Amino acid sequence: MRAYLLAIALLVLILGSVAGFIYQRFAALAAMDFTPPPVTIAAADAQSEVWSSALEAVGEIAAVRGVELTSEESGEVVAIEFESGQQVVAGKLLVALNDRVEQAARRRHNANLELARQLFARDEKLVQQKSISQTQLDRSRADLEAATAQLAETEAEIENKRIQAPFSGTVGIRRVKLGDYVSPGTVITTLQDLSALEVDFTLPARHFPRLRAGLAVRVHVAAFPGRSFPARIEALDARVDPDTGNLGLRAVLEESEGLLPGMFAELSIDLDQPTELLTVPETAVTYSVHGNTVYRVSEGESGLIVQPTLVKTGPTRDGRIAILSGLNAGDRVATAGQNKLYRGAPVVIDQNVALPGSNQIAAEPVE
Repeated sequence: MRAYLLAIALLVLILGSVAGFIYQRFAALAAMDFTPPPVTIAAADAQSEVWSSALEAVGEIAAVRGVELTSEESGEVVAIEFESGQQVVAGKLLVALNDRVEQAARRRHNANLELARQLFARDEKLVQQKSISQTQLDRSRADLEAATAQLAETEAEIENKRIQAPFSGTVGIRRVKLGDYVSPGTVITTLQDLSALEVDFTLPARHFPRLRAGLAVRVHVAAFPGRSFPARIEALDARVDPDTGNLGLRAVLEESEGLLPGMFAELSIDLDQPTELLTVPETAVTYSVHGNTVYRVSEGESGLIVQPTLVKTGPTRDGRIAILSGLNAGDRVATAGQNKLYRGAPVVIDQNVALPGSNQIAAEPVE
């Protein structure tokens, strides 16, 4: 009996020790703070700014004076007087075609013209002497005019065999070689005056009441990222394209160094109608299928916290984006570190946090 009681006491002692150990462990865990550490972010205030209203469009750069030089006559290329990419002046001979037949015809027509002049001069004297009729004089005059016209026609054919620069500019790549036989319409090269460029583009016709000649335009091309070229609207088309409902416009570049005709361009047209907008840095906006979201910073019980807020966004400009609804002026929003944020997350602000490039977007073109 004594042994039985001893075994029970020993068992109680062991179980009590285990229970005490477990209690101490749970008590230590209960005393630990499992609150997640605050997330380090960068932040900025929503600001009220005055922006000029703008429309976005796309277009193609062209030279005010730019042509494809083609042959008006057929013949063999006997001379090429330019190099690809060369600067040429107006009137410079570029290509000459074989004109031996035309030169022979010109000599014949010169002889016929000289004979017609002599006959007409003789008949004028004979009419005064009443030796021939007025009809004979009229026939001599007609022969003289016909000989003059024939010579002019031949000289025009010879001129067409000499392809010259119609204006000063830069020639493109040569498309013909010595000995080639060309036909009317064969492209010889291109000629572009790069000192004066323009951009043709279209906008929906509903914007016509706000458009006029003289409005400022900023032109952006992929070859010069981050740089814009000033331009100004020169003219609006006199009709709307019935197939697309778009209105054609033309802007003249005021600065065009480095640009080439044919380049694709993005345009921002300043409508000269200032509008007050609420803006935040572009990096503050997170885009998802649920909508555009910003994390608004506010005071919590033990420090700063963030709350996701759905916003309606507008145009972008110079790294800032307009917020049309969802925020008020002075609201502070996170601009970096959003990938670690959640509703009610504690935060600390450090403006030296690196800005992620993945949040950057471009303004959408007007449809």
